[in-house]
Amino acid sequence: MPIDPKLLDILCCPVSKQPVFPLSEEKLAAVNAAIATGQVTQANDTVVETPLGEGLITKNKQRIYRIDDGIPVMLEEESIAVEQIEGL
Repeated sequence: MPIDPKLLDILCCPVSKQPVFPLSEEKLAAVNAAIATGQVTQANDTVVETPLGEGLITKNKQRIYRIDDGIPVMLEEESIAVEQIEGL
């Protein structure tokens, strides 16, 4: 379920205050491939075990936030640092 463009216009990263944009299919595939290796962690050091169906990335390309059932999970502790993922 794509995120509502009006919601996307007002969302920003709670840490950097950067605007966020949907992950492209290519980038989402790269994130999920990295998650499959078992080496991707959230900011709270929890290993990410479930692939993302959708995600948002900050404009400065430093953090990724998952989208669950069309709802962005904009919690700092559940964000994923992009530096863990090759090719982003």
